[in-house]
Amino acid sequence: MVQPQRLVVGITGATGIIFGVRLLELLRDTPIETHLIVSKAADRTRAHELALSARDLRALAGVDYAINDVGAALASGSFRTLGMIIAPCSVKTLAEIASGVSSSLLTRAADVTLKERRRLVLMVRETPLSAIHLRNMLTVTEAGAIVMPPVPALYTLPKSLDDMVTHTVCRALDLFDIDVGRLQRWGEDIDVRAARAKTDDTP
Repeated sequence: MVQPQRLVVGITGATGIIFGVRLLELLRDTPIETHLIVSKAADRTRAHELALSARDLRALAGVDYAINDVGAALASGSFRTLGMIIAPCSVKTLAEIASGVSSSLLTRAADVTLKERRRLVLMVRETPLSAIHLRNMLTVTEAGAIVMPPVPALYTLPKSLDDMVTHTVCRALDLFDIDVGRLQRWGEDIDVRAARAKTDDTP
């Protein structure tokens, strides 16, 4: 039996819930089956930052789970996935993953992703960063995760917040070799020579 390609999506309470929402939106028209875990704090952030109900958020995913359902399929390494992305990722969640703490299904799924040597991408949303944050980032990186703060790529000359969010999310999906056809690539979709010419003409 052919299993679907599954991607675990975690959304935590850090500001920037739009990154997780856009990720789910972009994957809806692909063969990728999304498995969503939303933290309690993320629901509070959603209510503040977006005109989107909890039901509508969960409807964007192929499958959604309760945050405390530690007996769910995602809690086992035998449940095969492409990996996991947490968008956005709070520093609290980062700290739990770095220390191997699994206090919820979200952090358990992240721990499973690491132990199974699958791709784990953490879109950590915090600034400025303390030494503790940086040490935790180093720890998860050494364990195999990729820390990808949602930093806007201004070289794409975005015309809106939507442009910046979409580009950032597409770059994150690139880390899983998932191309949804919305990414402007330097040297391909963006003319490097034209950009250099503009730079050369700058006084």
